[in-house]
Order: sequence, then C-alpha cells, then structure tokens
Amino acid sequence: MYKEIRLKRGKEESLKRFHPWVFSGAILSIDEGIGEGDVVRVLAHSGDFIAVGHYQEGSIAVRVLSFSDVQIDDEFWHSRLSSALKMRQAIGIADNPQNNTYRLVHGEGDNLPGLIVDVYGQTAVMQAHSIGMHLCRKEIARALSDVMESRISHIYYKSETTLPFMTADDMNGFLVGGSDDNIAVENGLKFRVDWLKGQKTGFFVDQRENRSLLEKFSKGKRVLNMFCYTGGFSFYAMRGGAELVHSVDSSAKAIELTKQNVELNFPGDARHQAFCEDAFKYLEQAGSNYNLIILDPPAFAKHRGALHNALKGYTRLNQKAFEKIEKGGILFTFSCSQVVTKDHFRNAVFTAAALAKRKVRILHQLHQPADHPINIYHPEGEYLKGLVLYVE
Repeated sequence: MYKEIRLKRGKEESLKRFHPWVFSGAILSIDEGIGEGDVVRVLAHSGDFIAVGHYQEGSIAVRVLSFSDVQIDDEFWHSRLSSALKMRQAIGIADNPQNNTYRLVHGEGDNLPGLIVDVYGQTAVMQAHSIGMHLCRKEIARALSDVMESRISHIYYKSETTLPFMTADDMNGFLVGGSDDNIAVENGLKFRVDWLKGQKTGFFVDQRENRSLLEKFSKGKRVLNMFCYTGGFSFYAMRGGAELVHSVDSSAKAIELTKQNVELNFPGDARHQAFCEDAFKYLEQAGSNYNLIILDPPAFAKHRGALHNALKGYTRLNQKAFEKIEKGGILFTFSCSQVVTKDHFRNAVFTAAALAKRKVRILHQLHQPADHPINIYHPEGEYLKGLVLYVE
C-alpha cells in the first residue's frame, strides 16, 4: 500500500476536473517517510481517494499517474505505452517508412507526466522530467521494448539536463542495446541526431509539420533560417526549391550538424551557407535581401518570472526581422515558451510589426503536431506557438 498525502479542504477541485498536478500549497499533511520520486496516494480532506502519482519537492508536489486506485507496476507501464503507440498508429505517424521520427510519449498529453520518448529509426530516446520517472526508468524501458517490438532495438536515456539537481550517475546512456547509427528519416529527408549532447532528445521533432509547410513556400526564395540548430528548416527549404539558404546559430556544434545534414540530402549544393553567429547581431548586420525568414528561438521564458523580459525579447527579434525582410516576404516566427500564451506571443509580434512600420497579414497560425498531444484537462501542455506572416 502506498503512503498518502492529504489535501486541504476544497483543494481537490482541480483534480476532480482531472488536472494532473498537485501543488505544494494544496497539501495539508504528508505521511512520514515519503521520499522524492515515491508513488503516493492523494486523498481529499475528507479522506476520499483522489489520485495516484509521483511525489517531488517543489511547486508541483505530485504529478498524477492515475485517477484510479491502481498499482504502478509493469502492467501499468505497458498499458500506457501501448495506448501511446496506438494513437500514433491511428494518426499515421508510426510505421511510416518515409518518416521513422516521431514523439511516442509526450508527458501529460499521454497521461505520463514527467516522461518524454522520441523515436529516431531503431533508437528510442527516453527523457525524465521528474525524479519519479527517473527512478522507474528501467521498468519503463522494459515495457517500451515489449510494446514497440521490432520497431526499436535501442533505448537511450538522456536526463542529465532535465534533472540537473541529481547526481550525474546513470543520467545518460543506453538502457537497451547501443548503436552509433544516428541517421533518421523525416518525410523522406535524412538527418543526424545528436542524442549524446544535443538539445532536447537530439532533434526538434515538434516542428515536422511546420517544416513541411515551409517547403511549400520556398520555391525561388532567398531563405534565412535563424536559430537553425541542426538545420531542419534549411534542408526542407532546399527541397522546396529555394534559391539560397543561409543558416545561423550561435553554437558551432549546431552549425557543424547543419552542414552534415545538408550534405546528407544535397551533397555539394552551393545554395547553402551556414554561419556561427549571434542571431541579433546577424540580423543587425544583414542586408534586406531575404524574402523568407524563419525565427525559431529557444525558450525565452522558462518560468513566469521571466515572462516580461521574454516578451520584450520576442518583440525586439521580430521587429528586426520585419525591418530586414523584403517587401512581399514571408516570416515564420515561433515561441516554444510554455508560459508565453498565444495572445502574449501574437501581441509581441504585432507590436514588432507596428514598430517596424510594416503591413502584415496572418497566413497561418501554427502549433505543435499531433504526436505532441495536449491533454484536454491540462491546457499548459500547449507550448508551441507560431505565425506565418506576409509582410508588405
């Protein structure tokens, strides 16, 4: 029997609406001996059962695994992972020979808060964002191998950057298998995945559909891909028939991977150049000869306290792009900051357009793809916002 946490009176209401977090301020009492990462039963003030979840010190004290009074065992992990795979099969993402890259588990969106699993060909990269998921990593890996069968042969665990306050022991490394083959396929394009040292799980899977949209706009365009990371938007633009593509990132490692990815798909193609440069500095010095610009920066705000400065940053960045882009150009602009709402982001971009004195029309409003589902009871899961803009 799991140890228990009891809530203050009335604090179970959000949980009755199936929101998967218990905040520390809602807790009345905690059984002795509960440690970080333990599975706990959450009780209402009345003593009625509410949920089962992983306990962790901090603002989010419990991440709910189930609203049923179940054991968190091999059967539980197998069931949840099977459900995640079935959804990806239903939307045509899994088992697609032209696309062996997708997110299999998206935290709360797949009722597994604190767990991310991305698939790159025969390798699944698993990442814990909670101590509870870290402690369960081996059981999850066993269930993942069983559910995925021949779809994967290797499971790489990569949580050193997501659980930085823990010991580095067993934070990164293969839990199953082991492979140096880091080339995956997305919509028929090849790319190298740096799951050893790269950001997130090695590649930004969440931009797949937005990259495909960019490809349709790229014919004959002079493209600037800012914050290019490993060049995803760049090689889609090249396949779309871009006249030239310039990729910019402040990371020399990212620029090297971008060059490798372009070479994988377009060997010897002189249309592409890559620059290791600060984005703001590059835009400041750039001429006005680009008519398709992509702004896909890292999260400017990772907590609410940083929101004001983040919005100023988005405004400044987009203003500079508006000032530089050719008349009749198209701007793809994004925010992946969870605390920045769609309205926040749109207002920042609108302010930038006004400051740059450009006429701007919205062509598309973009978001995360279907393999990054949003739990309807957890609106915080909607983190990726994007706009495609026509600039006169």
